[in-house]
Amino acid sequence: MKKLLFLLPVAFLLQATVSFKAPKTPNIVLIFMDDMGYGDLSCYGASTYRTPNIDRLAAEGIRFTNFLSAQAVCSASRAGLMTGTYPNRIGVSGAFFPNAGVGIADQETTMAEMLKQKGYATAIFGKWHLGHEKQFLPLQHGFDEYTGLAYSNDMWPIWYNGKHEKGTFKEHWPTLHLIEGNEETRPITTLEDQAELTTLYTEKATDFIKRNAKKPFFLYVPHTMPHVPIDVSSKFKGKSGQGLYADLMMEIDWSVGEIMKELKTQGLDDNTLVIFTSDNGPWINYGNHAGSTGGLREGKGVSYEGGQRVPGIMRWKGQVPAGMVCNQLSSTIDIFPTLASITGASLPNHKIDGVNLSEILEGNMDAKPRDFFAYYYRKNNLEAVRKDHWKLVLPHTGRTYKGFLPGNDGYPGPNTEKHEEPLALYDLRRDAGEEYDVQRQHPEIVKELQAYAEKIRADLGDEITGVEGSGRRPLGKLRQ
Repeated sequence: MKKLLFLLPVAFLLQATVSFKAPKTPNIVLIFMDDMGYGDLSCYGASTYRTPNIDRLAAEGIRFTNFLSAQAVCSASRAGLMTGTYPNRIGVSGAFFPNAGVGIADQETTMAEMLKQKGYATAIFGKWHLGHEKQFLPLQHGFDEYTGLAYSNDMWPIWYNGKHEKGTFKEHWPTLHLIEGNEETRPITTLEDQAELTTLYTEKATDFIKRNAKKPFFLYVPHTMPHVPIDVSSKFKGKSGQGLYADLMMEIDWSVGEIMKELKTQGLDDNTLVIFTSDNGPWINYGNHAGSTGGLREGKGVSYEGGQRVPGIMRWKGQVPAGMVCNQLSSTIDIFPTLASITGASLPNHKIDGVNLSEILEGNMDAKPRDFFAYYYRKNNLEAVRKDHWKLVLPHTGRTYKGFLPGNDGYPGPNTEKHEEPLALYDLRRDAGEEYDVQRQHPEIVKELQAYAEKIRADLGDEITGVEGSGRRPLGKLRQ
């Protein structure tokens, strides 16, 4: 029966899972990093610096080891997180550039809109990247408050040296602005301006907790960094002794500590679910300004594990068992239906792709709410499919960083977007680095995963094979 689960409607799967039992509706804090790699935290193997506050989250909750982003790129991954769907189902692909004229569609239900059904106060402090025109901004999609950047911090008219340089492809990009609510406020024109962002988001987050301590709240903190360009406040510059990236990891860890401290001060520690994860893997051609994949293959923009497997930590004191490690397949798209189950909120009427992880949060490490996952990239290319620990890479042309020397100190090294990837099967139990193709030893697994790929294509389409897909919904377009 397990092999047929992917044929069943998502709603059936969610209803079939036991609802989470808790004494009352929890507050929810979702901390979402940008380009943080699987190996960037000391609880995931980082060795040259420590992240004690984040490590404590893991020690007091569940640390996921097979936690996948929705897609290995900014806008798509955030669309998946916010809606519980594969981003290509709702027309979102890649990273939206300034003046793109597209964004999240009005008919999609965001996590914030879902939680407002239950009376939650909602706020986002950080990077949105689901459309920067007013109709796409957070206040039009369920959030009460917003302070942050509309898109990535490298989408500005500043060259890699931190200066305006004529003749570069960035020269004509608009000035980057901080947005408050729906309005652009102060310009972000220097690396020193960017260095203030982590502290700003943290202060906004702790203030929101203070102001909403007497009612349920959803606090979303999608940090601008460690997406390049990176910088840190004077509190942390040079503090690690291991370079700017390690300084930044210390500041991010400090930020998590400040949020946890405020929850405790307000007496909310026992009734707050804290989730920490990342949008995709590290942009590894930036060398010492990029993170670590922890030995996984490739990085951001690639559907190998280094691009898509990310840290995933969930902590809810007294409800989620402490010190647990979950090796089951799971994804950021699963957070949406899990929060619906925990809070009793209604799921949207349209189809979503996430599954409810409540059984795992209750301590059942043998539960398998998710058996399969589809790895899409570019506009709508199905590049791989996975069942449990088996991953079938489908023939495609894509990015590779292999064979190219990374850049350093804020400058990128080269890569290619035209690398030909052949059909290959990997056993991720024994080969997390995806180096040994075992399709000849396991032809029955190849056949099963190819059949799954065909069913996914019929639903979501696949530009590689020319399949349109019947289950896709339109992207939001700018109203004239």
